Amino acid sequence: RLVEAAEDAHLQHDEDPNLQYEYFNAVLINELDEEGNNVELGGEFVLQPNEHFNNLSVNLSLSVVQVPTNMYNKDPAIVNGVYWSEALNKVFVDNFERDPSLIWQYFGSAKGFFRQYPGIKWTPDEHGVIAFDCRNRKWYIQAATSPKDVVILVDVSGSMKGLRLTIAKQTVSSILDTLGDDDFFNIIAYNEELRYVEPCLNGTLVQADITNKDHFREHLDKLYAKGIGMLDIALTEAFELLNDFNQTGRGSVCSQAIMLVTDGAVDMYDTVFDKYNSPDKKVRIFPYLIGRESAFADNLKWMACTNK
Repeated sequence: RLVEAAEDAHLQHDEDPNLQYEYFNAVLINELDEEGNNVELGGEFVLQPNEHFNNLSVNLSLSVVQVPTNMYNKDPAIVNGVYWSEALNKVFVDNFERDPSLIWQYFGSAKGFFRQYPGIKWTPDEHGVIAFDCRNRKWYIQAATSPKDVVILVDVSGSMKGLRLTIAKQTVSSILDTLGDDDFFNIIAYNEELRYVEPCLNGTLVQADITNKDHFREHLDKLYAKGIGMLDIALTEAFELLNDFNQTGRGSVCSQAIMLVTDGAVDMYDTVFDKYNSPDKKVRIFPYLIGRESAFADNLKWMACTNK
């Protein structure tokens, strides 16, 4: 029923780039500013402990919307999606009334927002970050992808210092969550030099089982930001690694992808893509833009759209 309701609501909606719409943001509900007023996208949201939901405080009448930390809450694409998906509230409530044994119901959008019922307040970690991105969850990825070989490139140049690097590490960890036992991966950090996160596994990919993923997570904590980001060198290494590993026949022997976690790209690096990924476009590029600055976002968008 949720699928049908979502499809119908989306079909009936006309995209409006100027749409202004206030919604209940899962992080901002019941938050007050210095003057004691509700913050924007917050508002008073009634929450009551419910035994069926482990005594968590929830709202059985409404859902809430979570937007990833590195995305703008009022981006037109987000606002439009949140607006038409309000139609799911009625379905959520109706489903729960029909079957009280149901627990969490949710809708994950390709735009990045996540609608959850019943409504509940989300709390950031000690860094003020909520790393959750529904598009990185295993259930989301498995619904649309096949076994794959993945190289994750992490920008550790000087501009990534502080919160951006923290978000980048959590983003990589979330990407690892989406990989299953049929997938193979490696992680390369780059500035003006390349650094395999696990030095003992240079030039190869490993199976994405729980042990390997947890091992790589431990090494992520050792990353620090400095220097200049030389993305062309990193992309070249990633393409050559995927090509060499594919020829061994030990990988997924299926899809290949490069996940790029960065705060921007100063160039499109079309010469690199022409050399390694044309004309067949066998390797897909998935950029994850850290930060809200859009100065270099167009280059990342070009990479994603051209290499799919």
